[in-house]
Amino acid sequence: MKGAGRVVGGRRPLVVIGLDSATPEHLFGQCLPRMPNVQKLLQRGVHSVLRSTDPPISIPSWPVMLTGVDPGTLGLYGFRHRKNFSYTETYGPTSKLPVPSVWELFSDAGRRVCAIGMPPGYPPLHLNGIAISDFLTPSGATDWTYPAALAAELDARFGHYRFDVTFRATERRQLYRDIVQMTQQRWAIAEELYQREPWDVFAIHEIGVDRLHHAYTKYFDPAHPGFVPGNPFEHVVEEYYAIVDECMGRLLAHVPADAIVVVASDHGSMPMAGCFCINGWLAEHGYLKFRTAPTAPTPFEKTDVDWAHTTVWGAGGYYARLFFNVRGREAQGVVAPQDVAALRDRLVEELAGLSGPDGSPMPVRFLDPATMYESVTGDPPDLMAYFGNLKWRSAGSVGHPGLYLKENDTGPDDAVHSYDGVLLISDPRAATGTELPPQAIRDVAPTLLALGGLAIPAHVQGRTIGAGVPPAAGPS
Repeated sequence: MKGAGRVVGGRRPLVVIGLDSATPEHLFGQCLPRMPNVQKLLQRGVHSVLRSTDPPISIPSWPVMLTGVDPGTLGLYGFRHRKNFSYTETYGPTSKLPVPSVWELFSDAGRRVCAIGMPPGYPPLHLNGIAISDFLTPSGATDWTYPAALAAELDARFGHYRFDVTFRATERRQLYRDIVQMTQQRWAIAEELYQREPWDVFAIHEIGVDRLHHAYTKYFDPAHPGFVPGNPFEHVVEEYYAIVDECMGRLLAHVPADAIVVVASDHGSMPMAGCFCINGWLAEHGYLKFRTAPTAPTPFEKTDVDWAHTTVWGAGGYYARLFFNVRGREAQGVVAPQDVAALRDRLVEELAGLSGPDGSPMPVRFLDPATMYESVTGDPPDLMAYFGNLKWRSAGSVGHPGLYLKENDTGPDDAVHSYDGVLLISDPRAATGTELPPQAIRDVAPTLLALGGLAIPAHVQGRTIGAGVPPAAGPS
């Protein structure tokens, strides 16, 4: 970092670096010897495990981190939500949240803000500064920057902007080159934009870390059931984290020595054990009926469901979203509202006795959105279920020969999400080299606001993080 700082109006700049899915085991451990810039930040700051939210998925975890409120308040329960109690119609998240993000609060306070790829980022926020959309940007979108003219400028100078890569693919060599190219392009743009003016707040999100874990965990993690020693990608995680560190270093070379730098991830990563076919299980146990049962793997939305005799169905993903077919709510509902509680109890009791493919008990954790969040908005599932301590994904598709799949039903995937992400707050005026107890993800937003000198709005549910703050009780 530069020795002479650019102090704006008596305020120190705030730099926020989001590393999607970065794990404490890698950032603070295995990869740290090859990350000299992270080492410097650690030496002059505090760091901790950052406990993610429920569910620990990029959406809702990033908006929880950047608004300070829980998923229910945001109405975000994953990447897809069913719309208006429809059986098949869904929608995805956008940047239009019911409460403002920290970028909007800083912007509204007159601060100059640049936010690159911070989820959910599409459409780009109209900030007092610059916004570049995120990895959820629709294919072919042209309105991915604010101001709008910036998109053409960046494309002309840096080439076609890569929001993401297709990571669920069997080919691995070109995929790694694509991840590295995407990462280096994004950080080159960040370095260019940072030098344009003395920003009050500058933020960048890197999705490449997440994609590396999903595509290569079985190659570098001995705990993965598919790991083979001596494979050509055995050290890819150290190599890529070192590239990220190098990119960070080039950006931080332009940052004043007195700046506050925050590095955070939305969740961690761990080897995927496989997929549990939730709709197959529901069909076997009489909750889900088909007019004609699929005999080959088929997306649930393309099946011929007998809704007049179906009480429960599920959607796949990192966890099972379970929906009840309630009379008066769903178009062909059959479960009387007064019978929903009993149906839920019976479903929980039967799923709790689940056995894994080897016959051993399969841990199942159930969460009820109606009771676990401070408020519930949007289109939540009626029940959420985690399988095998989140190591088993939920497969929504049906027609498989059994209830357990070794691979993700939506394409090759080596990893699932863990609760433990990372947090590093590097402040030359604060304590140095200190490890805090695990902290809660929704406490990041009020902490960023406090570090930037803003008052914390009353709607924020989190609290500021500091050396004296007790550890998080769990996901929030």
